[in-house]
Amino acid sequence: MKAIFLIGALFGLTSAAGYSQGKVNIAFDKADSLRRELAIARNDTSIALIQADLCNSYKFFKPDSALFFGQRALTLSRQIHFPKAEANALYNLAVTSNATGNQSQALTLQLKCLKVSENYGLTVQKQTALTQLGNYYRSPGSYPKSIYYLIRALKTSDVSSEARALTLANLISTYLAINKLDSAEFYSLALTKHIEKYKTYWLSAPNLYYRGIIFCKRGDTTLAMSAFHQSLIKADRGRFNYVDIFRVDNEIAKIYQLKNKPDSAIYYSLQSLKVAKKGKLFASIASAAKLLSDLYEPRDKQKTITYSKMAIAAQDSLTAFDKKYTFKNITEFDEKERQYDIETAQRTYKNQARQYGLLAGVVVILLIVFILYRNNKKQQKANKELQRQKESINAALLQLKATQTQLIQSEKMASLGELTAGIAHEIQNPLNFVNNFSDVNREMIDELKEELQKGDIEEAIAIANDIQQNEEKINHHGKRADFIVKGMLQHSRTSTGERQLTNINVLADEFLKLSYHGLRAKDKNFNAELVTNFDENLPKVNVAQQDIGRVLLNLFNNAFYAVNEKKKTAGNDYKPEVTVSTSSTAKEIEIKIKDNCDGIPDAIKDKIMQPFFTTKPIGEGTGLGLSLSYDIVVKGHGGEIRVESAERQFTEFTVTIPA
Repeated sequence: MKAIFLIGALFGLTSAAGYSQGKVNIAFDKADSLRRELAIARNDTSIALIQADLCNSYKFFKPDSALFFGQRALTLSRQIHFPKAEANALYNLAVTSNATGNQSQALTLQLKCLKVSENYGLTVQKQTALTQLGNYYRSPGSYPKSIYYLIRALKTSDVSSEARALTLANLISTYLAINKLDSAEFYSLALTKHIEKYKTYWLSAPNLYYRGIIFCKRGDTTLAMSAFHQSLIKADRGRFNYVDIFRVDNEIAKIYQLKNKPDSAIYYSLQSLKVAKKGKLFASIASAAKLLSDLYEPRDKQKTITYSKMAIAAQDSLTAFDKKYTFKNITEFDEKERQYDIETAQRTYKNQARQYGLLAGVVVILLIVFILYRNNKKQQKANKELQRQKESINAALLQLKATQTQLIQSEKMASLGELTAGIAHEIQNPLNFVNNFSDVNREMIDELKEELQKGDIEEAIAIANDIQQNEEKINHHGKRADFIVKGMLQHSRTSTGERQLTNINVLADEFLKLSYHGLRAKDKNFNAELVTNFDENLPKVNVAQQDIGRVLLNLFNNAFYAVNEKKKTAGNDYKPEVTVSTSSTAKEIEIKIKDNCDGIPDAIKDKIMQPFFTTKPIGEGTGLGLSLSYDIVVKGHGGEIRVESAERQFTEFTVTIPA
């Protein structure tokens, strides 16, 4: 398809705009005008620019002349250090090389053009170089690079320029090649807006052609045909837009071929062949002739042979066309460029060496100054730093003490919250007993009065005995409620550390129930079996009752939390169970709290007593419960807390308090 590419290379489109014989004549006229200007030019900058323009004018129909003037423009612009002419010459030489089949040299020259444009802030030259690089990389395996350069060109170009419109068209073509239809349609719509706003109407036909291709790839041949016919109207068969007209006619013929309408397919194939012959588009002639050969094969063998021969002849003409434009002096040009690159690299190396030498000297001087300055200020800075550290340490110590006090109070209040949650349920039981027995006694007193009136002294005495028993139960449950309330009040007060003889069995039983009902208040679905093995001969022990109660409450809460979490995943066969037992020796008493949860892994067993360490999710634990419990038992009472655990079996905490 090189012949088609020659037609559109100037614009950065693969056959995006037809390059007719009329346009060739315009190029000839422009070249003659430029040569007359060159003959009278006296300024080197003007001469370099005119020579670069001559390269541009000759590049498609007289490539030898294009190379001649391009080389001269490049040499002169480098001698007089004129970046604009150098960039123009490199760009036009690259396009000329690509048009004659030397893609590797075209890529090298275009990259040099981009480098010069970026170094000297030449926006227009940079945009055109980026667009051409996007075209050079439009081939299988290089599409990402093509899109990369085209997007850069789009960002560089002015929003109202024709260059921007051409870059949009190139992006449409590239995304169609990789079958990314949504992206192609996005840029097609952007091009439509540009055409309407900035009147770049000459791109209407190519844009409509691209939209037709998008519809074809999506399987909507109706919209595709509509877009193709609109493209033909915009192209205008009388204005020599051979490439635009050929490819639309060719696509319409293919659609009719797919729809099994051979007559219509043949008609549009003949139209495309006619246009290709007018434009001398050898590759297009070969394509149209091949399609006609296929269409005539089932109906006219002679025409099949005729068009098949035409396709072969057109392909031969294309090969001859490629061979015609092989530069005789391309080797000489390559050698000159190679020598220039070597000289440029040497100059760059020398400049860098000088710069590095100067920089090294400056760095040494600055280093000496810095060392002297640092030594001069070092002692003062050290003294200030020591004073600052001292003040910081004192402030941190005060803050740490305040934080410790706050954390202890926060943990106590957290325990109070859990305790209070169970109070409502726990205190209800003794109150219910008090209320119920009071109601019964009121009724029995009425009965007692009736019996006394009857004179039945024996029955009256029996009723009085029952009333006495009920009063004893009322007294018992009233004291129980009083104990619960006092326990809550004691828990809410700041600990005084005052010790008193305490029945550990009663204390453990009360806080076990409080903890259980506290969790039940949060989760109505939770149930667990409570097992108590209290030593009936356990002596009372002299302890800070409030503090030991807090320890027991923390341990009970942890046990119930652990079995509840396991219940959520273990299934119906798992029965949560928490066991509390007490025992004593001559020197100490022991309280054991055991649960049948998943246990504590050995890796963290040594960490559980550390402050702020918790296995609970964020927001559900402070990491202070066991730490404070450890301080209360070990530091406050001279006792000991031990833990034994087996993974997926049990966890048992043992609290030892000296007797």
